[in-house]
Amino acid sequence: MGGPARSQNAPAQPGLGLQEPGAPTISPQPQSEPAPPMPKENPGLIDEMGKLFDKVVPNIKSPSETINDLNARAKDVAKGAGDVLSRFTGPGSMVSGRVVCPVAANGTPDCKLGADKLCQAKGFKEGKSLSTDAAQTCSAKVLIPGRTRKPDDCRTDGYVTSALCQ
Repeated sequence: MGGPARSQNAPAQPGLGLQEPGAPTISPQPQSEPAPPMPKENPGLIDEMGKLFDKVVPNIKSPSETINDLNARAKDVAKGAGDVLSRFTGPGSMVSGRVVCPVAANGTPDCKLGADKLCQAKGFKEGKSLSTDAAQTCSAKVLIPGRTRKPDDCRTDGYVTSALCQ
C-alpha cells in the first residue's frame, strides 16, 4: 500500500465522480439545441373527409348560381331557335313535288340539284331539300320468265319530294 494517503477533506479530483459530502451537485449544462418540432396536428376522420371532399368537388355552385346559369343557357337556345325560324319566314316557300336526284360523280344522288330543279319548276331560283324518297328502278328484262337477274338490271334512284325554295 505504498501510495500516498489522502485525507477525507481533500478536494476531489475532477472527472473521478467523487464529491464532498454536503457539496451541491453540479451537472454540466448541455448546449442549447433547438426544441424538437411539434408533431403535426392529427386531425380526425371528419377533417380528413372534408379535405378529400374539397379536392374532389371543388366548384359546387349554389342553387341560385345554378338557376342563373340555366336561365342564361335557355336565353341562348331561344335566340338560336329564333334565328332558325327567321330564316324560314324570309322570302321563300316550301314546295312539294317529285324530282329525281341526278347521280353525282361519286355515284351518290345529288339532291341539291334535284331541289333546285323542283324549286325552279315552281318559279323560284334555288332550294334546299327537306325530304327525299328512294325507289328501285328496274329494266324490263327482269320481267322475262326464267331469266336470271343480273346486278345491273336494277338501280336505286333518289327523289326530292319537298324543298325550301328562295
